[in-house]
Parts: sequence; C-alpha cells; structure tokens
Amino acid sequence: MTHTRLEHDLLGEREVPNDRYYGIQTLRALENFNLTGIPISHYPRLINSLAYIKKAAALANSELGLLEPHLAQAIAQACDLIIAGNYHNEFVVDVIQGGAGTSTNMNANEVIANLALELLGYEKGRYDILHPLNHVNMSQSTNDVYPTALRLTLSQELSDLACEMEKLRKTFADKGQEFADVIKMGRTQLQDAVPMTLGQEFDAWAVTIGEDIERVGEAQALIHEINMVATSIGTGLNTHPDYAPLVTVKLAEISGVPVIESQNLVEATQDTGAYVQLSGVLKRVAVKLSKICNDLRLLSSGPRAGLNEINLPRMAPGSSIMPGKVNPIIPEVVNQVAYEVIGNDLTVTLAAEAGQLEVNVMEPVIAYNLITSLDLLLRSCRTLAERCIKGITANRDVCRRMVENSIGLVTALNPYIGYEKSTEIANLALATGKSVYKIVLEKGYLSKAELDDILSPENMTKPRFVK
Repeated sequence: MTHTRLEHDLLGEREVPNDRYYGIQTLRALENFNLTGIPISHYPRLINSLAYIKKAAALANSELGLLEPHLAQAIAQACDLIIAGNYHNEFVVDVIQGGAGTSTNMNANEVIANLALELLGYEKGRYDILHPLNHVNMSQSTNDVYPTALRLTLSQELSDLACEMEKLRKTFADKGQEFADVIKMGRTQLQDAVPMTLGQEFDAWAVTIGEDIERVGEAQALIHEINMVATSIGTGLNTHPDYAPLVTVKLAEISGVPVIESQNLVEATQDTGAYVQLSGVLKRVAVKLSKICNDLRLLSSGPRAGLNEINLPRMAPGSSIMPGKVNPIIPEVVNQVAYEVIGNDLTVTLAAEAGQLEVNVMEPVIAYNLITSLDLLLRSCRTLAERCIKGITANRDVCRRMVENSIGLVTALNPYIGYEKSTEIANLALATGKSVYKIVLEKGYLSKAELDDILSPENMTKPRFVK
C-alpha cells in the first residue's frame, strides 16, 4: 500500500498523504496560508455547520432527482460522522485565507467526499465514483456555503453568549438585593455627589447587561437570513428551480437554527452589513463590561488609601515585591478582553467596507474576528460572574462613614433653604472641616428634627415630595 495518492486540479498533479481525508486543494491551502497557526478545526461549530450544509444540499439534490440516492446517502452519513465530532482534525486550512473561503469549502468537500467513498467501499481519491465538486458541492458555491456556515456558527455562539450574559445579569441582580440596605456615596466626575445604596449601583449594572442581552438577540435575528441558494453571485446558477425552499427547510431541520432565505440573493451575497451590526453589538457589550470593571476596581481600591467600599474576592497574590498586596485581576483581565473586542470590531468594519461588486472576499477575517470576540466575551462573562461578582462583600461601615462626612449631603437642602445658602454651607464645610449637619444647626437655617429627616441618607436614595 502506497503512502500517497496522486490527485490533480487545474494547476496540475500533487501527491497527497494517503492517510489524510483532505485532497489536493486543501494541500495547496496548507502551503499558501501559513498565517495565524489556527486551523478551522479550532472552531468545531464552523466545521459542523459546513457538514450541516453539505448534508442538506445532498438530500435536497437527491429528492430533486439530481444526485443518485446512494451517493447522497453516503455524503449524508459522512456529514453525520463529522457532526458527531469525528474527523475534525482533517479540517486543516488556516482560518484566515485568500479566496473568500474557497479553501475552507474545498477542505469540507474533499474530506466529506473521501469519507463517503470509504463508506461506499472505495479508496480515497476515487473521484470518478464520488467527486468533491460534482457531487458534494452540487448546487453550491463557496460564496453561499461559506457565509451560510458562518451564520449558522454565529447564531449558536450568540445563544451561548446570551446565556452567559443572563447568568452575569442575575449575579449582579442578586448582589443588588444583598446590598439594598448599604448606604454609600454616589459620585460624578469622581467627586462626591449624592447618597445612594450599593444595591442601586449593582442593580444598574444588572440592567445594563440585560439591555445588551436584548441587543444580542436582535443581532442574532439578522444573522438567520442566509444566501444558501445564491451559488456564485446570487443568481442561483446551476440550481433546480425548487432547490431553494427545499434546501433551506432541510438546513433548518438539520442544524436547529431557524434560517430563512434572503429575499434578494444578489444583495445578500455581497452585503456584510449584518456582520458589521453584530460586531458593533459585541463592541457595545465589551465597552459596557469594561466600564463596570473600571468601577469595580475603583470601589475596591485601597484597602487603606482608596475608596474601599467593596471587597473583591482574593484570587491570587498581587506582587513579587510587595507582601500582602492583592490585585483586582479579574476585572483587569475583562478590561483587556474588551480592548481586543473593540479592535476586532475595527477589523470587521474595514473588511466589510473592502467588499467589491458581487462578493466580499474578506469574509474569512470577518469570521475569525467575530468568532474570537464571541468566545472571549462568553468566557469573560462567565469568569467575571463566577470568580468576582459572586464573592464581593461590602464594607458597610466605610460606606456609611463616607456618606456622613460628605459635603454632598448639602444637595438635599436645596428645596428647603435654597441654592445660595446651600452653597454657603458647602464652602464652610470644606473650609472648616465641620459637617454639613453641624453648620446648618449653627446657622439656625433648620431645626434638628427637620435636619434629621432631610439629611437621612435613606431618604435621599429615592424621589421625595417636598411641600
């Protein structure tokens, strides 16, 4: 038995290792695109999505009388093996590649063809029996296969991201309830503002995560529109008139993703607007997560010379030189993920803009950055919830003391003594170090009973009618 088999394409002949299921075009891609070192097998959902498509197409073509039933069945069985997690190591081309994803599509065509040939009892490379293009790629083109596979992958990734975001949202909401009675000072421009509860602060973060879950769902709905029956440029060349609705239904059934056929396949084949919108949503999630992490780092700063209003879980020693130092490493790492996602968004934007005429050849780098951002955000939400938020405790006495000593309390006096007198009291408190409470009493502007009611921090954390 030989160690190689001879295959040919339009550029000539090459020896392909006989123990590999990929073929000559995949071999050329391996040589041409040694870039990231990340093969497409790194993304199992992308591989499974390619198999969903090839299976749906084979079954549709067979039902329409275009593909012999025994060949279609062999292709479908080969796809099932891949979907079950087998042979993913045969998907070897670099995730970033020229050709608008042709190498990815051919990698799938060749692996599935050779698996199907073995299932039929033939040796690999017997393309006279079952051909990667004539049979596995029937009624398809890279320009509809690749974006459809990407959209199937993104939809599944978005569902997982939304699930992790919901867990994070609930974790913030739970802390909001736990800290509902903790009075603290609110701040604007890092200066004392007015009192609030620590619970209100955590509730606000829960709401902001909840809003972004909705935005993720909206972006996901756009991703479900596919150009699967477009073939090369959206005209549906080389497809049966009944192929479009049939393969779309089969693909939805096989993949579990509620895909729908685009109303205008020419537009859908060249347009990458849904990717831009999705990337923008991911950037929005990243920005807001990073802002929350900035707040967590500020509120936990100290412990003696900072705000020290909350304690983050102590996850690791923080210094090789300063004994006892513990750093906010979980918020810090989420910050860094956010910067990566923001940068990825720029790449997606530029790649989408680079489309020319009937197809955008830059989709591989769009795919790489979107999937990377989704994976990073998903892991960040999980890490932030499990290794930081759940373990946060409040320094109640510190929070209360800051409120009682704050000049910001004077804001509550505006409706009772006016802005001018309130400003006078604030300036005196700042100059003398006396409390607002004491100065108001000394000035005789309000009685002790009135002050006790007006300056009660609890009364300042919610709307209150003033007669």
